[in-house]
Amino acid sequence: MAAGEPQADCLFCKILAGDVPATIVRETKDVVAFRDINPQAPTHVLVIPRAHYANAGELGAQAPELAGALLAEAAAVAAAEDLAEAGYRIVFNTGAGAGQTVFHVHAHLLGGRGLSWPPG
Repeated sequence: MAAGEPQADCLFCKILAGDVPATIVRETKDVVAFRDINPQAPTHVLVIPRAHYANAGELGAQAPELAGALLAEAAAVAAAEDLAEAGYRIVFNTGAGAGQTVFHVHAHLLGGRGLSWPPG
């Protein structure tokens, strides 16, 4: 399967296809943002590319312009959610050992509460 092509067994590809429901908060021709079903902060939005890449490293290496678009949309979501001034966190989990459970690259946009460092 070519990089960027939808995968039948991918939850996020199914959301993009409309086969699995999600609460969409923003979308462009390249990127979709939707609320996490298990939020870890008052605002917890997942920002994903429409094209399937397994993780952040793959996305950055194979489609750096799309990686930039994803980050720009994460910032736009943060502004729309009134997080820009107070601050927010963008997290990419890459690999099972880092907590990635869906292997379609996604940014977790977290905000609305204090976020300690280092993260857990």
